[in-house]
Amino acid sequence: MVVAVLAALAAVLLAPASAHADTGSASRGTVRHGLSQPDYSYADAIREAVWVDTGLDGDGDGRTDRVAVDIVRPSEPAAAGRKVPVIMDASPYYSCCGRGNENQLKTYDAAGKIVQAPLFYDNYFVPRGYASVLVDLAGTDRSDGCVDVGGPSDVQSAKAVVDWLNGRGRGYSARSGGHRVTAGWTNGKVGMIGKSWDGTIANGVAATGARGLKTIVPISSISSWYDYYFHQGAPLQDGPEWLSDYVESDSAHASCAAAQQKIIDGSPRTGDWTPFWTARDYVKDAGKVTASVFAVQGMQDLNVRTKHFGQWWQALAAHGVERKVWLSQTGHVDPFDYRRTDWVPTLQRWFDHYLLGVDNGIQKQPMADIERTVDHWTTDRVWPPAGTHTAALSLTPSATDGLGTLGTKHATRGSTESFTDDPNLWEEDWAAAADTATPAKTAFTTGVLTKDLRLSGGGTFTVTATSSTTSAHLSAVLVDLGPATVRNFLGNGEGIKTLGTRSCYGESTPGDSACFLDTAADTTTGDHTVFSRGWADLGHYASLAHGVPLVPGKPYTMTIQLAATDHVVPAGHRLALIVAGTDGGLILPPDTTPKVTVDLAHSVLRLPLVGGTGALSVRAGAAPRTTAAAADGTTAFRPAPAPSGTPAARLG
Repeated sequence: MVVAVLAALAAVLLAPASAHADTGSASRGTVRHGLSQPDYSYADAIREAVWVDTGLDGDGDGRTDRVAVDIVRPSEPAAAGRKVPVIMDASPYYSCCGRGNENQLKTYDAAGKIVQAPLFYDNYFVPRGYASVLVDLAGTDRSDGCVDVGGPSDVQSAKAVVDWLNGRGRGYSARSGGHRVTAGWTNGKVGMIGKSWDGTIANGVAATGARGLKTIVPISSISSWYDYYFHQGAPLQDGPEWLSDYVESDSAHASCAAAQQKIIDGSPRTGDWTPFWTARDYVKDAGKVTASVFAVQGMQDLNVRTKHFGQWWQALAAHGVERKVWLSQTGHVDPFDYRRTDWVPTLQRWFDHYLLGVDNGIQKQPMADIERTVDHWTTDRVWPPAGTHTAALSLTPSATDGLGTLGTKHATRGSTESFTDDPNLWEEDWAAAADTATPAKTAFTTGVLTKDLRLSGGGTFTVTATSSTTSAHLSAVLVDLGPATVRNFLGNGEGIKTLGTRSCYGESTPGDSACFLDTAADTTTGDHTVFSRGWADLGHYASLAHGVPLVPGKPYTMTIQLAATDHVVPAGHRLALIVAGTDGGLILPPDTTPKVTVDLAHSVLRLPLVGGTGALSVRAGAAPRTTAAAADGTTAFRPAPAPSGTPAARLG
């Protein structure tokens, strides 16, 4: 048996003082210091495959689809007649792409029973009295049906399994035919977990109000698929048909042409909101969520951006859902790979409470853990923290065109700033030249801060602008101007580097090791940090339902949503708002190359500041350095490279 010494130590150290030293009952094994103990053998666990009927016929073959469900569960409770809860990860990635930092795939023995279950959930939690359930979404791996990219088929793939686990669905011993199989071994309490698409499905199932789903742990997960492909009309990447084609099994490729065409027809690249997106919007159904939610998000995730977390969190809060959050400085990274020794016991305590009923106080602990600087975490009792209020900041011009001031003073009527869209540049180019007048952006900065300024939540930028052409895309970027060492979220590891050593979490078998490659923070030091951004197509100023051609020279007003974050701009630094066109590598350019003029008197930045407007305190007379651009628009600053690959290619 290989047991993680570090995890065990962390479990003891992090146990709440009020937790009972030990308990036991007929429904669970030993509990010590508020945590379930590894009483059961992973080597002797029961491994089985079941195919669950979804009630849908996505591939149109005349029979309802069955999704493959691989199960690893402890044998001892089954022999004693005790029922166990379920930790479930429903994924499209088990055969095409792999899960986790090591891209683990499912493997099987000659009888078709699972040998390697990716990630540590089975190794760690099965000995502690849980069943690990891994579901292949419809159209992937060993499942029937077709991938529909977050739509009814995807969600029903997992919901049908929750229903089966609670005695409401039908399971079979084979993909076609076989005998009926029931889940009499479980108490029906299900927790769903997963990163990216996997966690997205957890959001989707929770939004159906599925009975028996007690908690979800979505990690860097989508809350509305429109917002993955567009941001207020501005296209972020190619359409969803690419993604469905990428994960579909060979058999699905052969039978899902009609379903693929429906995806293409339902998601035109116009940026218009269609019924296709309504069916993939989980935020609107947040009122149906009865499961608790432990959300995890990388604040520098440029793949599944923090808008997804922010709008989901806000909707859950409005409906009183029990929730918790971890916010890291990483990109699209699992907490197992940036805070492992804290993550595992915290996750265990969460599951123990909501699935085993252990009274360990997890729900009373601080709601939010936030990575304030690299590997340094702070907590908040609630999030956003008490005292957070929206502050309105105005934009005023300076003596240098293209540069202005951000503060509480209002611009005079008729004040404007202009820029010309340049799709070859992106936010890092703009931020590096924040104090330099360049043709492709305009920047507004505060004076030097005399005290820390904390932003907590999602802001907005209401802009009144005219375009010289019939189309224009807008970007609004918040920048912390000042030296800092941060996680290198633009690097290959998106803020982590993988080491050659391993640490173990749970028990191993010859085919499924509980030992995973260790990681460490990958850091970089610079003179600026982009920490929030938002984009929009000005043609969608009136409605997402239908974009319109712009009338050149006519002013339009639009409010751009800025991604949720929690960032402290330290005293001695400055806060900047950069307004520009195409954020190269992150949004696609419009079909024209406009010159955009911003009406400063009718534009306003609203930010969630801890302490409200009074928290903004700047040093009097501290003017930023300004530099004129060269004739070709270049500056002495060295721009960072644009991110490689499209977000679609990096979803997992």
